[in-house]
Amino acid sequence: MGFRCVHCGFEVRALFIQYSPGNIRLTKCGRCGAVADEYVECEYMILLIDLILHKAKAYRHLLYNFPNRNVVNLEGILWKSAFFFLVIDTCRELAVNKIQEGLGSSASSSASPCTCGKLLMNVFLGNFIFLGALLLGTKILQKSSSEILRFKEVLLAIIVSSYFKIFLITMMIWEFPLSVLFIIDLFVLSSNAVALKVLTNATTNGCIGVCLTAHAAKYFVSHMKVVLGLGFLRCLGLISC
Repeated sequence: MGFRCVHCGFEVRALFIQYSPGNIRLTKCGRCGAVADEYVECEYMILLIDLILHKAKAYRHLLYNFPNRNVVNLEGILWKSAFFFLVIDTCRELAVNKIQEGLGSSASSSASPCTCGKLLMNVFLGNFIFLGALLLGTKILQKSSSEILRFKEVLLAIIVSSYFKIFLITMMIWEFPLSVLFIIDLFVLSSNAVALKVLTNATTNGCIGVCLTAHAAKYFVSHMKVVLGLGFLRCLGLISC
């Protein structure tokens, strides 16, 4: 992926021209005529605020223009972020168990092999179904486009736009009502839709539909009472619950 104008998504060769150290001039987009990426000179806090406000130009900057691909190992960052994404999802499952079972019972049951096996199975299987549904929906959105997205590009967009999940870690320390989880999930879903719209240039309704379907499939699989993987583990004698 090359550099893009944050306003219209048109590809640009460079974001700025540097004449001397500290002396740069931002380039303009050849299509819309606006400054290609004003976030180059902005503080990170401004970018964070625009991400929270779901501004498409902030997501274009984050997905296409930041960080410098010639300096940063994006593949390494991607897989580390994916691992962190799974850890946060595990924290979410623990928070759900903590709320549903209560502090007293969850403290004793969370250490059992049966509970840990179910928890990990729910997280991995749920995210596998989520990514599968998301990639399938992305291919459907890209039918009318000549640009084919790769798996890593879609995965990076989803992980980046799920930054609000970091607040789930606080639920491991303080007790919150279940409605807080719903608010966080709703915010993550809307952020995923904006990132997918930036990546695919598809309609807003189409991106919302794809993300909603993927999240619904994930939570359905994660909360099923009977999971095929657990039955397989029982057959192997690894768990007895």
